[in-house]
Amino acid sequence: MEFPPSSSAMLSHDTVFYALYPDSLTTTNTTTLQSLHLQILQTISPFTTDYIWQHQPFNLSLSIPPNPTCLCPSSSNLPHLHGHLRYGDNLDDEWFTVFLLFHISQHFPSLSIRLWDSDGEFLLIEAAFHLPRWLNPDTSDNRIFLRNGHIHIIPRNRLPSPSLMDSLNFLTTSESESRASESVQTAVMNRIKDYPNRAKKNMHTVRVRVPVSVARVLKHEPCLISLAVEGFYDRDIDTMKFAAKMEKFLEKGREDELVCISVKMSRAMYAQLVQQTFRAPKIYPELPGRDWKEEYAEAELGLKIACGLEMMYQQRKHDGVEGKGSTWEAFMQSLEKSGYFQGLLPGSSEYHRLMQNAQEYYRNTSLHSKASDLMSAPVRRIDEILALPDSVDEFKAQEVPPSDDDSWLYNGEEELNSALMERQKEMEFYDLKHKSKGKEKKGQTTGSNADEFDPSDVVKSMRAFVDTVSSYEGAEAPDDRNKEVDLDVDQFLKEMESVMKFPGEAANSNIEEGSSSDLDFDDSDESDGIESAEDNDEEDTFMQPYSDAMNEELKETTLQKSFVRADEQIPKKDEGTSHAAEDMDNDFSPVDVDVNLLKSLLDSFSSQQGLPGPASNLLGLMGVQFPQDAKKSK
Repeated sequence: MEFPPSSSAMLSHDTVFYALYPDSLTTTNTTTLQSLHLQILQTISPFTTDYIWQHQPFNLSLSIPPNPTCLCPSSSNLPHLHGHLRYGDNLDDEWFTVFLLFHISQHFPSLSIRLWDSDGEFLLIEAAFHLPRWLNPDTSDNRIFLRNGHIHIIPRNRLPSPSLMDSLNFLTTSESESRASESVQTAVMNRIKDYPNRAKKNMHTVRVRVPVSVARVLKHEPCLISLAVEGFYDRDIDTMKFAAKMEKFLEKGREDELVCISVKMSRAMYAQLVQQTFRAPKIYPELPGRDWKEEYAEAELGLKIACGLEMMYQQRKHDGVEGKGSTWEAFMQSLEKSGYFQGLLPGSSEYHRLMQNAQEYYRNTSLHSKASDLMSAPVRRIDEILALPDSVDEFKAQEVPPSDDDSWLYNGEEELNSALMERQKEMEFYDLKHKSKGKEKKGQTTGSNADEFDPSDVVKSMRAFVDTVSSYEGAEAPDDRNKEVDLDVDQFLKEMESVMKFPGEAANSNIEEGSSSDLDFDDSDESDGIESAEDNDEEDTFMQPYSDAMNEELKETTLQKSFVRADEQIPKKDEGTSHAAEDMDNDFSPVDVDVNLLKSLLDSFSSQQGLPGPASNLLGLMGVQFPQDAKKSK
């Protein structure tokens, strides 16, 4: 017996949705859908019988107009089967669901199946490097289907903006035209090729020591382990109060005896239990000593299961009485959208009065009774099990197999690296394919060598970038990345000079035109020639000693050697290094801005070693791409 998930989590962000449409939509009725429903469940039952789902089992429901139950608005007027499944932290549940749907499509060729999750068309995400260029999230509506064991993409040239009915009719009449390419099929099939064996591998059996009442419940309903783990993992302050009392599963308190049983759960559940630290409540029976490592580990894991089961039971019992959950939340959302609360602040007396009226109305609707039944189903089943006669000796006499090896929990690095390498190869192949296409197009349009690199383009692009608009939202890259930008460098340098100088300094300092060196100070005044002798004397009194002192300090450093200067000559080997150093000390020639910019960018790009970095990111915005270092590639 399987139980529904917590209502508050039914439409969580980690949910996969699916809808199954028979070809004969016009003649499909309730009887036909019911028969199809039973046949499908019978077909997949060998795979799902012993599988423990993370939050909820694979399910199918009937949706028939005029009272549809499907969550997809476009399907509201079509008779079909549908379902949704929350996979939570266990992605294997999602891909196992994909496998089941592929299996269903193979055994029922007259079915067209839609499949999506909270992120959208996740099958397309998996095959992103193999899709046609026109296909994106904006153009994929009503285009992606499973049929006869294959992925089908409704072609754009046949149906530019298809409705759901248009696509279903096209699949029925022109199935061969919509079948996706082999590379797309392979990309998706690689994710499910190991199922159903991987589903079995995903199960983990472990020995635990639990109170007798917990052992009885898990003996009759092994699937309740998923709700117990969910209750423990999602615990909060309110539910922890239930664990502190353990009213349901510890009738005798500390006098209750712990028995050893074997529990099967998914690997994700086991990880969620083992990786959390949890202190036993005072009422819980004493655990074995830590010196008994194996027994203590079994009892500690059983403690978490027992407390999780208690928290789940009490919370669902409370929610069942209130009849709340996803239906209550949907009801509240509809009230808020309709303006029922009139913009009142929660907690105010008037808001409280309106809330009481809404709760009273909700209790008298059918939604309340349905939600109550949904939440109370596990509670009723647990009550039924604990009402049955059972003996403690039954659990003591049974032989419990040892726990499965859990080294996979700590040695997953190799598997992760393998998956990353596969993705890396896929990305490299995609980049290589599109680079070769881009080079062919560039060679055809320009007739030049596509690999030619012009350093002046880097300088021009950087100047264009500096000249574009920037604001508090950030800098903007040039609109036309291939268009040459006309930049008055001299004017730009003068503007920068005026900004960088202190007030009153700009009139008395001059940088040689065309030079960006801020180390070459000059006392001359060429701005207007109208300065009083007294002002000049005051400036000279400060600026001349200041300039001389700064130059002397800089001569003792290596800063000057870090810039490339205009008309700089490389000294010959037979010239003394002392003469060269002396010449450089005495010669503050202008700095070549363009050459220094290019040199700095090349050094930064080289230090990235092929990885993303500031140089490649900045130049990428401008449409400039540096060539790879030929020496390093050899």
